[in-house]
Amino acid sequence: MPGPVSAAWLLVALCAATGAYCLLRMRSGVEEQRRAAGGEALMGFGMAVMAVPAAVFTPPRWAWPLYAAVFGAAALRALWAARAAPHHLHHLVGAAAMVYMSVAMAAAPPGAHHAHGGSGMPLLTGALLLYFAGYVLLTGARLVPAAGPGRAPSAPAPGPGAAVGAGGRPLGWGDRPELARACRLSMGIGMVAMLLTM
Repeated sequence: MPGPVSAAWLLVALCAATGAYCLLRMRSGVEEQRRAAGGEALMGFGMAVMAVPAAVFTPPRWAWPLYAAVFGAAALRALWAARAAPHHLHHLVGAAAMVYMSVAMAAAPPGAHHAHGGSGMPLLTGALLLYFAGYVLLTGARLVPAAGPGRAPSAPAPGPGAAVGAGGRPLGWGDRPELARACRLSMGIGMVAMLLTM
């Protein structure tokens, strides 16, 4: 990834931490939560590897087609899952963006794998940037507690185990929807940062 090395390492850390949290979410008792968390973990770790500065690690040329194949399979899985649950369309767009960036890296001249430039597809880059920027803004707005006229701001939850799910059972910290949204927000920010370098 081009740009300041410190910014690239911050992006690596953000994506790797998000991927690690998603792995922990895979321990959820809710099957749909586990399935979504698995795809998000793959995305987080994939983005972390792709964001490593070129001065530290430049993948071999054969790695990019392999990367595209892995995320192509993830895109097909998300497309299949979207038939029953439309929120998987976001996973489809994310996986497709990873395929696109992998193809751009594979097409780049040797030694310029992290330069992204010259891919010849600026319209697609712009469309993906608009999508992820909008997603980041929308998800960020959903994380802010709403306090309308005549309503007091909601008090913060007393602790990670205090949230209550269906049936009155307390939710584990891996099942809390606001943490899952924060995870997706982090990956959306990372995707915007990566697409800006294309």
